[in-house]
Amino acid sequence: MQLRYNYRVYPTPGQQIELAKAFGCARVVFNDGLRLRRQARESGLPYVPDGELSGRVITEAKKTEARAWLGEVSAVVLQQALADLNMAYRNFFASVTGRRKGRRVAPPRLRSRKDNRQAIWSCPGSVDRTGLSATRQRSRIGGRGGVRTGLG
Repeated sequence: MQLRYNYRVYPTPGQQIELAKAFGCARVVFNDGLRLRRQARESGLPYVPDGELSGRVITEAKKTEARAWLGEVSAVVLQQALADLNMAYRNFFASVTGRRKGRRVAPPRLRSRKDNRQAIWSCPGSVDRTGLSATRQRSRIGGRGGVRTGLG
């Protein structure tokens, strides 16, 4: 059985800045990965595999001066953004081929900075791996200290 909980988070001003950085970096990585796959398709190149995409969009990008700020957030957040992109493509391809039931799914779109539906996903019990842990009173987010929470 899978359970899902909604939490309302009450971060301090410093934690708000750190969370905004994490959401912004995840959006940039998602959009960079999407652009790279679109360019490959338009150029007639084969589909960019997940491992190569991760290396180019995260690892190599952190080494450039223009994207060095990606190193300021947890790598898990960046990897999860690419995992979300991969899942969006899998859902799209399954929909096109008829393996997915229900209505057809559109191809992935660029994430907007102005969209308020932003999320960072985590599995329960994976504090060491993701840096995110939640209880009813406090959450730990990537070494940023305890954030006050409440069931939302």
